[in-house]
Amino acid sequence: MFFVLTIVLIIALVGSLPTWPHSKGWGYYPTGGVGLILLILLILYLMGKL
Repeated sequence: MFFVLTIVLIIALVGSLPTWPHSKGWGYYPTGGVGLILLILLILYLMGKL
């Protein structure tokens, strides 16, 4: 389960980087959202809930 979540998170992180022309106007907001999800997953993992 943790492996699958890690793969999905990596794909979301790559997809949220503002490097493609259609996403240049987004700024770094999507990456910040993925970072927040990563932080939540890290806290859950360290607490033993994941």
